Amino acid sequence: MTDLASTLLVASLATPLAFLLACFAKGWRHHASALQWLAPLPGLGAGLIGLTRAPLVCDLPVVGFTLRLDPPGALLLACAAFIWIVVSAALWRDRRPDDRFGLSWLLTMTGNIGVFIAGDLVSFYLFYALVSIPAYGLFAFSDDSEQKRAGAIYMAFTILGEALLLLAFAMLAAGEPQGSARIADVIAALPASPWRDATLALVIAGFGMKIGMIPFNGWMPLTYSAASIPAAALLSGAAVKAGVIGLIRFLPLGIPLGGWGDALVAVGFFSAFYGVAFGLTQQNPKVILAYSSISQMGVITAALGMALVKGQADASLDVAFYAANHLLVKAALFLTVGALAAPGIRHSPTTFVLAGLLALSLAGLPLTGGALAKAATKAQFSGGSAAVFATLSSITTALLMAHFLICLAVPPADAAQECPSSLRRFWPAVALGAVLLPWAFYPAVGDASYAFEFGNLLDGLLPVVLGVGLALLLARIGRSPPFVPVGDSIVLEEAAFRRLLSVGPSLDMLDARLRQWPAAGVSLLLIILALLTAGISNH
Repeated sequence: MTDLASTLLVASLATPLAFLLACFAKGWRHHASALQWLAPLPGLGAGLIGLTRAPLVCDLPVVGFTLRLDPPGALLLACAAFIWIVVSAALWRDRRPDDRFGLSWLLTMTGNIGVFIAGDLVSFYLFYALVSIPAYGLFAFSDDSEQKRAGAIYMAFTILGEALLLLAFAMLAAGEPQGSARIADVIAALPASPWRDATLALVIAGFGMKIGMIPFNGWMPLTYSAASIPAAALLSGAAVKAGVIGLIRFLPLGIPLGGWGDALVAVGFFSAFYGVAFGLTQQNPKVILAYSSISQMGVITAALGMALVKGQADASLDVAFYAANHLLVKAALFLTVGALAAPGIRHSPTTFVLAGLLALSLAGLPLTGGALAKAATKAQFSGGSAAVFATLSSITTALLMAHFLICLAVPPADAAQECPSSLRRFWPAVALGAVLLPWAFYPAVGDASYAFEFGNLLDGLLPVVLGVGLALLLARIGRSPPFVPVGDSIVLEEAAFRRLLSVGPSLDMLDARLRQWPAAGVSLLLIILALLTAGISNH
């Protein structure tokens, strides 16, 4: 590895950590907050270099960490760093957020950058915790009851996911015969580990909570609706990809595991259609985008499942590209909600056209990054039922995003306050980045000329036309699905929990009665009779 690449890899972590330390010095705190958009710059440089080279590896003996950046991680790192830079620069341009918010922002940024370059179990777990736990401070430090509720639910899923991953990592370390904690070594040893199946179950469940996999999805709509638009753009775009890179890193994609692969495919496509079905019941554009994320993470899960079925080790870069396109587009779409709430932008045809391109890109609209994302994962979804479900997913995604665009005509009342004017001015940069960057990065994945072939253009256009046409038809006849509370399964779980709490006093009363001597005597007599009956029957 060259000195420049090594320096950038170390600086990717050292720079945001330096800004964090500056926040604890009273005289530097304001300047550190105002200039923190500079912190992801080394990460952006490392990502761009890592795309074109063999994996970059750097050992840090002082802290015992190993940094490793391969092309899938580099692709996601570059896109995430770009979003962090633009949104941070805009957010701190004309206002000073609360210190707790600023510190949470920097901690989440540091963890988000770190998960893409962590090369060992300890560093990955640390950075994964940083990208997950401090994100609570981006939306839950509020007196609003709904934000507090969303924060509590988010933390419950986060802590549970962390606990599952801690168990999984302990099993991974125990299954490595040489005692190495490097991710590459423990995954190479996983197929022969006696705890393989238990480890895979914990890995999938732990990272599944981060990406909103069914049945761990309820926190995502609540969190994104409670978060401000800048925070939602980063959480839905960059932060959730910590779960994606976790699955890419810790699934042994080079070894065919049909049972686990089929299970992931089934859960993935179920999540994809579940997200669309429940997203159509919503009217708030932010909530619709949250359910869209559940759906798109389901497609990614299904693609990883197909790679696991076929033993496709090289599928990691294909899936990473699909995730990178989603990262850019979803961040841009959240900012679009705020941009269209501004009086001067609301009626701009150009804005609506660009919003439409971004939204339908998720469905694979030809000549967009989404079309390239579909091309990248074509090997995973080629032939059989997987190809049919992938096509149906494109149609339903177009349906959901057309529904989003219809609802976007009336932005939420508080969208303008959530999205500062400086961020609205920076919105075109994010939107254009989401349109152009996939084309710049795709040569590292495949041949972009594939997207211009007439047959492929037609294959990409047909599902979009069907989905949009269906959305317009439903809107015209005025038939809308019944409203489902935001969080869907969480609402049912909360109701069940309240019922359990209501049973508590009755159980205490029953326990008190059973402790009385007459009741205890009758119980003892019944037990004796049962034992005697059992003994007689045996004879």
